[in-house]
Amino acid sequence: MKATILFFVALFFFGCVDAQSLDGAWKLTHQNGQELKDMEYIKIYQDNYFAFGAKRISDNHFVSAGGGPFSYNDGEYIETMDFLTLDPSQVGTSNNYTLDWVNEKMVISAEINGKMLVEIWEKVSDEKDALTGNWVITGRKRDDEISRSTPGARRTVKILSGGRFQWIAFNSETKEFSGTGGGTYTAKDGKYIENITFFSRDDSRVGASLDFNYEVIDGEWHHSGLSSKGDPIYEIWTNYSDGYLKNL
Repeated sequence: MKATILFFVALFFFGCVDAQSLDGAWKLTHQNGQELKDMEYIKIYQDNYFAFGAKRISDNHFVSAGGGPFSYNDGEYIETMDFLTLDPSQVGTSNNYTLDWVNEKMVISAEINGKMLVEIWEKVSDEKDALTGNWVITGRKRDDEISRSTPGARRTVKILSGGRFQWIAFNSETKEFSGTGGGTYTAKDGKYIENITFFSRDDSRVGASLDFNYEVIDGEWHHSGLSSKGDPIYEIWTNYSDGYLKNL
């Protein structure tokens, strides 16, 4: 623990920078003074929500995922878990952290169960496009008919920011986790392309690219094409604050 604290303090000799926006995609580079070389953690922040996915680099094996609402004010950073694969008992709980900025890197720290946790996150990108946002699925189209649903405790969320995406299916009431996947994406001129870098249900899908059509109609994302299984899909995604939070 002493080494961890010294490592954390030493960072500040390089100078701090003013607080900045969390929105975008981030990569975990160090944890408790150790550089992460065999694991990849990507965390996406957008519209007061976050999600992360982790995999082993050597074989793309899925490791964990978590996420939910967050707040950040004057160095105090709070995460509330909607889903967490490693410890579902934490779903619904909030964790308080200290957040500092060092050379444009995000340093998150807290004392947990008597041990100091220090994480350093480096921003991958804060690029924005027409689909940047936190979305929840609210509709599907089959045989030219659109069916609508109101998301509840069981919902599917898709967060996009900084050129990264992650979808998650979960039930925040039962704490059941159904699956997640994510990676990089591009959205331009009505074409949406996903490049899968992790997938909880099937590691062999890593490396695949999926092409879709998209259109934003009245603020909703209309998403169509073929699923990873080759089945035709037409989905409607609504901004999370309108599709879910307004119904609480």
